[in-house]
Amino acid sequence: MRVFKPKYRDRKGRMQEAAKWYVELRDGYERIRRIPAFTSKAASEECGRKLEQLVGYHRSSGGQTDPALMVWLEGLPLSMRKKLVEIGLVDSRRFAAAKPLADHLEDFHRMLLDKGNTAKHARTVKGRAERAFTACGFKFYSDIDATALAEHLADLRKDGQDAEGNVKQGTARQTSNFILGSCQQFCRWMLKHHRAHENPLTHLSKLNVRQDRRHDRRALTADELRRLLESAETGPELFGMAGPERKLCYRLAAESGLRASELHSLTRASFAFDAKPPTVMVQAGYSKHRREATLPLRPDTAAELATFLAGKHPGAPAFTMPESDDTAKMIRADLEAAGIEYIDAAGRFADFHALRHSFITNLANGGVHPKTAQALARHSTITLTMDRYSHSLRGQQADALDALPDLSAPSAQSARATGTDNAQAVQDAPGCPRTSEPTPRRADGPSGNASDVDKGESVLASCLALSGGFHGARVDADGREDKDARQSVTPCKHGENIGKSGRSDTPGGVSEWSKEAVLKTAVRVTVPWVRIPPPPFPPAPGRLVVAGRRSPVAGSQ
Repeated sequence: MRVFKPKYRDRKGRMQEAAKWYVELRDGYERIRRIPAFTSKAASEECGRKLEQLVGYHRSSGGQTDPALMVWLEGLPLSMRKKLVEIGLVDSRRFAAAKPLADHLEDFHRMLLDKGNTAKHARTVKGRAERAFTACGFKFYSDIDATALAEHLADLRKDGQDAEGNVKQGTARQTSNFILGSCQQFCRWMLKHHRAHENPLTHLSKLNVRQDRRHDRRALTADELRRLLESAETGPELFGMAGPERKLCYRLAAESGLRASELHSLTRASFAFDAKPPTVMVQAGYSKHRREATLPLRPDTAAELATFLAGKHPGAPAFTMPESDDTAKMIRADLEAAGIEYIDAAGRFADFHALRHSFITNLANGGVHPKTAQALARHSTITLTMDRYSHSLRGQQADALDALPDLSAPSAQSARATGTDNAQAVQDAPGCPRTSEPTPRRADGPSGNASDVDKGESVLASCLALSGGFHGARVDADGREDKDARQSVTPCKHGENIGKSGRSDTPGGVSEWSKEAVLKTAVRVTVPWVRIPPPPFPPAPGRLVVAGRRSPVAGSQ
């Protein structure tokens, strides 16, 4: 390798020296190549060393380009890059910098079509990226700069003024994300097909579109849908569609969730009215997720469609729908005729795609399982189905609050303390306030059982315990007195629990029982209203004897 400045004769025959230095070296086929470098000799010598490294890797790898030199190659002038591609040191398919960006975009557009995307989608994606690159001044792939693109998108989102001085709203965040997504998709394609070694836009993030929603749809109510169908059926012809045809088209969209483009692709053969249930099929080429979809139909809707399509050829379009822009104008006219607002107070739109929102929302309101709704909507994730398309009405949200507990009611502890928990206190029982006069025992009662007592004689077992009424008494599971048990009770012995806590303060009285014992015996029983005399000896402190058993007491009340 050597670096030199060639000499030449000008028009007057004088010897002149070239402005640039040249690098002379042998390529992989041992042919001598002279490549123009730079005006600086040091930069030209450094370029010569890089070219020698490039030739060595190209010879040893069988024609491959050294990945370590890709960044350096993309920084070379265009003329030098084209020269390297021309002499074969760099593969033109792998080295994107030697090809204009517009040519790569054309190849990208053809790739989208070859993958099965619709012509409209391929044209839209390519157009977004092309307009952004042109506005930023990018002519080659090496010119793409993330900072410049981010500044361009920020300028698009800013509000401005039109020619008449009116305020012009900037681009929405959703649109800005679409432009960035198209540019990033193009760069990923370049990297995947080995036309570039890196993606310069990989670190750019999309914006939160929730902070700047411009065209949110809403779900039409059932009454609004009925009014829309009635208005369309009796309305005049709009954009080549008669009123009854528009009614069936709207109804099919609201009951199947089909998009406008999918409805436009349907033919007479797309419907299977003899199937159980009747179905409609959308071909993969017209479905958004590029998969064939077969959706069920309601029997009544299928019957009307069968009558409407009876005289059509199997390959004939099912509906004579206009183009997308005219479709939006058509449903807007029908909404206006039906007295339905196109934009509600919240700024949400009721366009043709709102029929799909209505379909999914009605499924959710009808109690359909979320996974079933996702399958009918043909969404990739359940989040998209429930968050974007399922709209909760304000009335439903208010009704949902009825499931919450009533916090204005008193607590259980407060009810027990105030005696409002349907309990009746016992007369003369220490610590139990009297709430009503006791009902005297009936004179004609044949026995002392609870069946001979009025309902007013019902008392709390806890109050009976405080009044000494549980001493030597037992009740069965129904709250009735057990005579056999009374006879079999063994009275407690005097001095059995002397020295333990809970001793009575007065001779012949009752102990102050703990709250734990009272709560454990808090069951409603019905016993005769009689005064049971206290035992000849005070109950043992700290123990509660009920039906011959000792119940431990945690402590004094």
